Amino acid sequence: MAALTGMRDTLADFRRRRWSGLAIAAAVFAIAWFLPYLYGPLSSTLDTAIYAVAYIIFALGLNIVVGFAGLLDLGYVAFYAIGAYSIGWFGSDWFTEAINGGKSGIHVGVSGQAAHLLGIHLNFILIVIAAMILTSIAGAIIGLPTLRLRGDYIAIVTLAFGEIAGTVALNGDAIHIGKFTLTAGQTAISPVDQPNLFTQFDNALNLRPYYWLGLVMIAIVLVINFSLRDSRLGRAWIAIREDEVAAASMGVPLVRTKLLAYAMGAALGGSAGAFLGTYTQAINSTQFQFSFSIFVLAMIILGGLGSIWGTVVGAIALSVINQQLIPTTFHTAPHDLFGLNFTASEISFGIFGFLLVLMMIARPQGLVPERRRKLELTEGLASDESLYEVSA
Repeated sequence: MAALTGMRDTLADFRRRRWSGLAIAAAVFAIAWFLPYLYGPLSSTLDTAIYAVAYIIFALGLNIVVGFAGLLDLGYVAFYAIGAYSIGWFGSDWFTEAINGGKSGIHVGVSGQAAHLLGIHLNFILIVIAAMILTSIAGAIIGLPTLRLRGDYIAIVTLAFGEIAGTVALNGDAIHIGKFTLTAGQTAISPVDQPNLFTQFDNALNLRPYYWLGLVMIAIVLVINFSLRDSRLGRAWIAIREDEVAAASMGVPLVRTKLLAYAMGAALGGSAGAFLGTYTQAINSTQFQFSFSIFVLAMIILGGLGSIWGTVVGAIALSVINQQLIPTTFHTAPHDLFGLNFTASEISFGIFGFLLVLMMIARPQGLVPERRRKLELTEGLASDESLYEVSA
């Protein structure tokens, strides 16, 4: 018993140190970095892990808008679409005829086969930057109509923009810009360039480089998230989330602060879209459905609104469920266990909804809640119990 008490005190002392969080994060990152060596280069587990790192970036971007600033965004799929199409536009033969009549191409920072292809071929880092710029502009545009709105009305407007983005992607082959169309419609833009960075990328031979690239992107996005949360801008977002009228009365510029939240969240979503686009090697309009926005929002709710580490945990959990458990492990469970005439994949979003209902009942603050939100919920519960005791 004394040993357990001493260990508990040691852990509590460690957690109070300022550098404890950084040490834990570094240890987790190191373990994650060497994880691919436990599996084959084309393992389905690695495929799931790559989707998980992409979804983590998506979720961290949406958490800025929903978790930090308290602005409900149901059109986040639009930024996935713009980021993915950035790879299609600037990393394939899409604009072949625009470059010297199809006789040559534009190549910036690429080598190997991509350096000899027609069309526009930029280095992956440049494409990610372009995707972030385009999506941040789109995020600000989406944010403009919501500046005077609150609650459900923001959700309706952002939902409309998400549906518009999906419709534009689907019918983009009818939108002509000179000799070119905006998208390929139902036909995929494929193949697209693979990242030309620190090692050879080829998802037909080895998935590990994609996973490591995603981890590096997650590390950068986490630094951005923590820096923003602890900055003056982050405190302004939290103030708007808690009480918009009080924040305005204290001098917080609502228009600029809200637009920055939308733009920053959109930029991170665009970078994840570019990453997922180069991994899937095909940009198809059917990928950009409204359900994707709900899926990413569910990750934030599951992990804990406003919690950075909670968002990471929620994204990993739902990614594993969506990519591994539902389509493989429990695919035939409804028929095998209950004799029902459908598979788990057909009711996947019903399963996610059920999980969220359980979370709202058992742990409404999320798996890894933000400290402020945890205190709000627990204090509210304590005060309710006190009132009950007094009335009894």
